[in-house]
Amino acid sequence: MTQHSHDRLLIIDFGSQVTQLIARRLRELNVYCEIHPYQNVTAAFLAEFAPKAVIFSGGPDSVMREGSPRPPREVYEIGVPILGICYGQQVMMQDLGGKVEAGEHATAEFGRAYVTPASDSRPDFVNGWFMDGSGREQVWMSHGDHVSEIASGFEVLGTSPGAPFAITADLKRRFFAVQFHPEVHHTPNGKTLYENFVRDAGFTGDWTMGAYREDAIERIRDQVGDKKVVCALSGGVDSSVAAVLLHEAIGEQLTCVFVDHGLLRQNEAEEVVGMFREHYNLPLIHADESELFLGELDGVSDPETKRKIIGKLFIDVFQKHADSIGGVEFLAQGTLYPDVIESVSFSGGPSVTIKSHHNVGGLPEKMGLKLVEPLRELFKDEVRALGHELGLPASFIGRHPFPGPGLAIRCPGEITRAKLEILRKADAVYIDQIRKHGLYDEIWQAFVAILPVRTVGVMGDGRTYDYACALRAVTSVDGMTADYYPFTHEFLGETATRIINEVKGINRVTYDITSKPPGTIEWE
Repeated sequence: MTQHSHDRLLIIDFGSQVTQLIARRLRELNVYCEIHPYQNVTAAFLAEFAPKAVIFSGGPDSVMREGSPRPPREVYEIGVPILGICYGQQVMMQDLGGKVEAGEHATAEFGRAYVTPASDSRPDFVNGWFMDGSGREQVWMSHGDHVSEIASGFEVLGTSPGAPFAITADLKRRFFAVQFHPEVHHTPNGKTLYENFVRDAGFTGDWTMGAYREDAIERIRDQVGDKKVVCALSGGVDSSVAAVLLHEAIGEQLTCVFVDHGLLRQNEAEEVVGMFREHYNLPLIHADESELFLGELDGVSDPETKRKIIGKLFIDVFQKHADSIGGVEFLAQGTLYPDVIESVSFSGGPSVTIKSHHNVGGLPEKMGLKLVEPLRELFKDEVRALGHELGLPASFIGRHPFPGPGLAIRCPGEITRAKLEILRKADAVYIDQIRKHGLYDEIWQAFVAILPVRTVGVMGDGRTYDYACALRAVTSVDGMTADYYPFTHEFLGETATRIINEVKGINRVTYDITSKPPGTIEWE
């Protein structure tokens, strides 16, 4: 386990779909936290992790089911504050002597609800709540089972129509529990509860990018020593920040390898290589491996198979260049925390793999290299903040994310060179439109996907039978959740006209208005 100099909070995950939002709320308060599945949290883990506080997430299970997810008993005995959320509240009550009952129509709550104070007592945990004159707070509920009897030592701080124990606390032990989800947008004042909890726990808010930069550099030097490192450089925000951070830590021990896998956007390779050589004096290898990648992907249509092929070929290419450099012992990647979360499937546990990430999951033994992932604990917005801290140009930091597998996952179905060329041109027109209208910095990510369908059209007096494409543009903070960008109909109409007129091979344009969840940002 990584050692840190700052205070840490442990989030025990019981399978909630919004556990990551808890982490985001805490990071916004400059509190460092990590999410770990309940199966991995043992007494030994607790002793090594040494949390300053613990949060139990929500989850889909029932505490009354035999074998339902539980934390180790030791968590209640290490003397730190604990906050239980929804299922986490029910776990805490059941473990400590309270009672939970199956949901009835009158006590189940799903969606918006209102909590009112249970008494005139206002402990610090609810400081700042019930202050707007209405005497109540809007919250977001999602529970069938309910607490019917609180554990000894707890008192009721807030109630709702379906949850008589909506907010409870054992102030002596500093155990707190809520039946709702304070982390979601629909609990508008939820952040206040988290802030009260972490301040009561003694967190000083020492999680800053300046502190992280110093900590990360020290850890890189400790891990790498005097050995050589190759860094997978894509030119995106993540790998660029990772490369500059590594260069600051180990200097000439680092060589960056930019792989052109034939799945890049229009003029991407020239822009990335030129950008890095202009701004940074570090060894950079431009590896044109497009024939290798496109050859292996020929005839492949399954998205997971595409990702796995691309991931394997990246490893092979980096191995080749590591061998040519000689003496390389480490491979560095710009892996982020959301990549890790989405790629992990807990055996027998509550969460499932959303999709494989080409840069998550370790390296094959045959490669003989060890991984360096200095951004593995960060969300995307934190990476941008670290980029500012490191002094990267705004053009680096402000670029929209671009996936490692590139256009392969924006081309559902079989990949061909002809389809890739059509996609590049359409994407270039779309991004040009977004920049022309001054919208680039308002949007988290925007791209075109070429669809595996062809449609009939009419151009001039002739019949066409060409591809349809989908425009995608989303707003987000960290990539964990996202919503579509609300373009005007005028913008969409103008953009569709340009793509159809300027890109031979497309005769129909659609706009994807799916949020994440239920969709992902990328199409595959």
